[in-house]
Amino acid sequence: MDTRRLQFLLELSRLGSMRAVADVLDTTTSTVSQQISALARETGAPLLEPDGRRVRLTPAGQRLAEHAVTILAAVEAARADLDPHAEPAGTVRVAGFATAIRRALLPAADRLARTHPRVRLVISEYEPAEALAQLLTDDVDLALIYDYDLAPATTDRSLDVRPLWTAAWGLGVPATDADRVAGEGTLAVFEAFRDHDWIGNSRNRADEDVVRTLATMAGFTPRVTHLADSLDLVEDLIVAGPGVGLLPVARPTRPEVALLPLTGPDVRLRSFTATRRGRDAWPPLALVLGLLRRGYDDEP
Repeated sequence: MDTRRLQFLLELSRLGSMRAVADVLDTTTSTVSQQISALARETGAPLLEPDGRRVRLTPAGQRLAEHAVTILAAVEAARADLDPHAEPAGTVRVAGFATAIRRALLPAADRLARTHPRVRLVISEYEPAEALAQLLTDDVDLALIYDYDLAPATTDRSLDVRPLWTAAWGLGVPATDADRVAGEGTLAVFEAFRDHDWIGNSRNRADEDVVRTLATMAGFTPRVTHLADSLDLVEDLIVAGPGVGLLPVARPTRPEVALLPLTGPDVRLRSFTATRRGRDAWPPLALVLGLLRRGYDDEP
């Protein structure tokens, strides 16, 4: 089997069209079609099937594309061992939450474009459970996920999960109510707003789990009435009066919103990278992981 042809199949599985593959590999759609047809003859299995005016991978094609990741990673690792100056090349598919994309991935993408133009990123915004589901079905190569120290998440054993950075969170309240906190510490803050409605995340229960944990410790059951997927919308709800909710301490807020610190116990969001175990040896993915992990220490 010509391993070079596996690259065409792998890129087709990731990009979805022969035209896109041709653009990425700097060739023609005819060449892409010919290489995948030759690969099908070599394997003795149909790899493509019609899908309207396009084509898609057959189940055999999908399985071979999964094997191709490991095979090409081994080939490129051997090439890099023999020639450390070899240029990584390939498409890395990333699914992650918005803050990680803005804070970590986009700076890495900018550097990649300047230093390793043959490594291409395909970026999709997803909450952690959605990103992990994409990773487990091999629809992405890398997931950027998060949990909270007070609501730790579990992940599949087949995944390699590594810490990236952490961030302190506080409680966003109307500025006019900021002086109602009588004592110090997280539980005093929660107690002061026990009669308010609370705002959770519409796509991830982690925020709500933290709120319920701390409210229980403060001696009450919170009314998690409103759900929002945007921090801007959380602020809008706080200003309008319907509720209070968690916000990152480092995020600038509008004057009408006061951000009360939560200390003792602290509330920290923890960000992670997740890959399928053994896949991080693939040079393009290893390069992206290295850029993400470089320079992202814990916030104070």
